[in-house]
Amino acid sequence: MSAFRRKRKPIGIDDINIIDNDKTKKAITAAALGNAIEWFDFGVYGYVAYVLGKVFFPNASPSIQMIAALATFSVPFIFRPLGGLFFGRLGDKYGRQHVLAITIIIMSLSTFGIGLIPSFETIGIWAPILLLIVKIAQGFSIGGEYAGAAIFVAEYSPDRKRGFMGSWLDFGSIAGFVLGAGTVSFITYLVGSESFIDWGWRIPFFLALPLGVIGLYLRNALEETPAYQQHSENQTTQQKPQKISFKEIASQHKRSLLVCVGIVLCTNVTYYMLLTYLPSYFSHNLGYSEDHGVLIIIAVMVGMLFVQPFIGWLSDKWGRRPFIFAGSFGLLFLSLPAFYLLGTDNEPLIFLGLLMLALSLNMLIGVMASTLPALFPTAIRYSALAIAFNVSVVIAGLTPALTAALVETTQDILMPAYYLMLCGVVGFITAFYLKETSNKPLIGATPMATSEEEAVELLEEFHDNLENKIEAIDQKIEELQEKRQKLADQHPKID
Repeated sequence: MSAFRRKRKPIGIDDINIIDNDKTKKAITAAALGNAIEWFDFGVYGYVAYVLGKVFFPNASPSIQMIAALATFSVPFIFRPLGGLFFGRLGDKYGRQHVLAITIIIMSLSTFGIGLIPSFETIGIWAPILLLIVKIAQGFSIGGEYAGAAIFVAEYSPDRKRGFMGSWLDFGSIAGFVLGAGTVSFITYLVGSESFIDWGWRIPFFLALPLGVIGLYLRNALEETPAYQQHSENQTTQQKPQKISFKEIASQHKRSLLVCVGIVLCTNVTYYMLLTYLPSYFSHNLGYSEDHGVLIIIAVMVGMLFVQPFIGWLSDKWGRRPFIFAGSFGLLFLSLPAFYLLGTDNEPLIFLGLLMLALSLNMLIGVMASTLPALFPTAIRYSALAIAFNVSVVIAGLTPALTAALVETTQDILMPAYYLMLCGVVGFITAFYLKETSNKPLIGATPMATSEEEAVELLEEFHDNLENKIEAIDQKIEELQEKRQKLADQHPKID
């Protein structure tokens, strides 16, 4: 015990990280821009899926074209866990900043590459094959992108503002989607529907390259996160650096992994349903014109941009769990009414239906980026989060293609609502098992503050928390000693 005490000194005021506000803003901007590029592609892909079906699968029926285009969107998600495993290990070993620079390069180039692929009429079967290869490369890089970006922001954020700071990461997601969808609508308006199908659809994909260059510049300009720097310093003082296998992660952090899977599954299924599948659903299944629901969805997404940081700010005051419960409640009880409204062909009612779905999604994504990194300690945070996140996304990524196939098979246009209701059940169960993480230091890291005054307050709270944990352990020891004594009293040779 004395040797253990010599290795660990008490945590004092000098150990509290005081985060420079400008650095935090730069970290959020750099991380959110990468997320924006990811969702820029999703926004573009969702809104040009009908065009891609004609360009890359011209010999199929319109229904099969749509399913094939959405399947090409979904298949690369299978490769995301491999990317998560690869980049997660690198992120825990070499740092978050270096890995995020690599992922944004691959992601930007692969999105840009989609616009370069010739049509089926030009190169035949190689056209859809090349599309699939580029999407797989994109999926592999994205496997390390969101987890790394969420960790990067969380490890740069003060404990009392982590919810608000983290909410800007998915602000980037929504902004990227809005930019992608808006770009498609704007280019279609400029060149006309026929020219857009011929060549105009390529332009939005080309825009990913300059966005990627800006993101790379911002990420290279940042330092490594304070939490990882502290972890690296601790590793260098050890004779044998800590190495943890994924088997050990799974056994020691089973609950955290399952909670992570539940949150991501519930959130991302809703994300892909609302942002990727619905544009095709409006035009193909409800028979609306291509731009009938598009502008309404964009308007709802713009509204989500304003709600998103507010949800994050409130979660720092009320906690993360209430919002996961609220979002899950919305999916379970409002999805069916929402889809009834979407089928009315009445724009105000369509807007109301989308608003109901969007608010449910806002509740979930408003807290996801601040909740997930807090589930794991610094040493394994990138590896564990990247694997759990991307395993969930594999299932969630099947949403557009699977929902399209279910609607086509059953001829039931309410099938997407049932799908979301099932996700609501998953969200409820997950929220029940989630331990509250707001206003607490990340596991394995010292408290982080914005000023010396706040640092003093955080240190007192940190010490109080330690005292409470020690008291709980002492009480447990006392209970075990009483239990032992009762058993020992029944044995003649044990005192």
